[in-house]
Amino acid sequence: MKTLAVIPSRFASSRFPGKPLALINCKPMVQHVYERCLGHFNYVVVATDDERIYNTVKDFGGKVLMTDAKHNSGTDRCAEAARLLEENMQFDIVVNVQGDEPFVQPEQFTRLLACFENPETQIATLISPIKTTNVLFDINKVKAVVGVNGRALYFSRQAIPFIRDCDPNDWLLQHRFFMHLGIYAYKANVLKQITKLQPGVLEQCEKLEQLRWIENGFNIQTAVSEHVNLGVDTPSDLENLMKNING
Repeated sequence: MKTLAVIPSRFASSRFPGKPLALINCKPMVQHVYERCLGHFNYVVVATDDERIYNTVKDFGGKVLMTDAKHNSGTDRCAEAARLLEENMQFDIVVNVQGDEPFVQPEQFTRLLACFENPETQIATLISPIKTTNVLFDINKVKAVVGVNGRALYFSRQAIPFIRDCDPNDWLLQHRFFMHLGIYAYKANVLKQITKLQPGVLEQCEKLEQLRWIENGFNIQTAVSEHVNLGVDTPSDLENLMKNING
């Protein structure tokens, strides 16, 4: 199974412009993510639409591709990167590694790729048990509902399932809820297919791209990771991350 890891990396961001180049212990964030991926995939590449990011990756010795600035999602950028590379090499699995999680764990890559030991898996992603009510009822934390085989049934910003006749403060005592971790892996041929789909009704309601795939009949296999990465969406997130890693 030949694997490609793509790190979509945009300079423009409404909440944190230039985020991939933000320094963490003297290294740009994109370099931290890139180095975390090395040794776990057959090929690792940054896919960007910005010359500053392109040049930074080149300067630290990484592989990088310039991609279209008009992509609406990291999935689309991953698909273009895979398409540009497939002229010279073929991959079975393409992994979309979030560029704003500089401390993604190797065990997460292992769990994600293990999903494809089942030949029926088309797309794989990670989930993590929710342990606090703050996370459970935070609409910025996406919840995943899965079947007995670990296949995703639905994703929502709401806390689901709703537990009837129970105080919401006690829901975690009644059911095992999961938070979605935003790393994906796709069979290469499936990635090509899903990027041709039109936005779905459920996706537009929840603003969650993965619902488009479920609506169109693609299966998403989940794997459980106990590790929740420290993501960076805003400058304050970066400040908090630095406090955590520097004591």
